[in-house]
Amino acid sequence: MLDTSYLLISLVFSSIGLGYSIYGKKQKHTVAFYSGVCLMFYPYMVYDPILLFLIGVALMFAPKFIHL
Repeated sequence: MLDTSYLLISLVFSSIGLGYSIYGKKQKHTVAFYSGVCLMFYPYMVYDPILLFLIGVALMFAPKFIHL
């Protein structure tokens, strides 16, 4: 059921999400904070490794392109 690539990708993006959420909370950057929270919790809903990677990359670049 759990593939090695799924576990590795979810670990990497969840770790990046933790960093984004800490950064966003300290700097009061709401897009980075919510992007980090989404990066930590979206692997629970997506099981395809390719889709997991694509969504993770999109969420990583969201704070760069979305300005509130």
